[in-house]
Amino acid sequence: MVQALCALILADRGELDLAAPVAAYWPEFAAAGKQNVLVRHVLSHTAGLPDLAGPTTVEQLYDWESVTSGLAAQTTEWKPGTAAGYHALTFGFLVGEIVRRVTGRSLGEFFADEVAGPLGADFHFGLGAEHDRRVAPLVPPPSLTDAYASRAPLGPDGVRREYPGAAIRVRDINSAAWRRAQIPAVNGFGNARSVALVQSVLANRGSAGGVRLLSSRGCEPAWEEEFHGEDRVLRTPVSWTTGFGRFGTAFGWGGWGGSLVASDPGSRMTVAYVMNRMLDRDTQEDNRGLEIIMAAYGGLQ
Repeated sequence: MVQALCALILADRGELDLAAPVAAYWPEFAAAGKQNVLVRHVLSHTAGLPDLAGPTTVEQLYDWESVTSGLAAQTTEWKPGTAAGYHALTFGFLVGEIVRRVTGRSLGEFFADEVAGPLGADFHFGLGAEHDRRVAPLVPPPSLTDAYASRAPLGPDGVRREYPGAAIRVRDINSAAWRRAQIPAVNGFGNARSVALVQSVLANRGSAGGVRLLSSRGCEPAWEEEFHGEDRVLRTPVSWTTGFGRFGTAFGWGGWGGSLVASDPGSRMTVAYVMNRMLDRDTQEDNRGLEIIMAAYGGLQ
């Protein structure tokens, strides 16, 4: 989750306090009783705002001001910090608006200026038209069409949590309008090399390729556990850090369709896998990324 790296950079610079209320930077966010939601609650998926209450079409997600204003007006689904629920779509808007309020720049602009640019990472939010020819189209799972839509995984009882609002389909992701928009939790454009390069900053205590973006201590929240327990959205036990999922000694996360990135600060290793051919995880296991990560660990041994 590269947007979390942006927040950690600001925290390391002393411009953002992870223990401060979100409303200290975004005053409108205090509405509907959210004055006690902390920045670290947002980053650890414990803020109680896993769903967007307003937008009903994908096109509405392209209006940053409308979406973030709606989030500021929403009530939380639980007392912040007491439970977790994967903020699959809201995470990027929440973190992005905090970054915008602190810096005056959109998350895409901040990321380009402060992360991708210095590292030389080919990763983008709000992709320019000049890159369209380089984009590999997302391919739906076998036997399914481009109407295939994102959804929550099946729970252990075979029941799926239903998301309210807009259903994001493969055809939406393949559109030019989607590429131009900034929906940071779900529409970053890059490749495995750029994903691994960006994430390796945290695995390598703040620097990559001779470029230092934050201090060694500033990286530690990325792997320090903030919450452990049953995730209300994923309906499975999860360990959340400040911005990432934690898996043993590693931290990272995956994306719709099977992409995956994991970093191990003890081994100073980051492994990323991205794809454009999707699999339907309701009917078929998808271990493509995990097998590559395990092979990397095997190489270390």
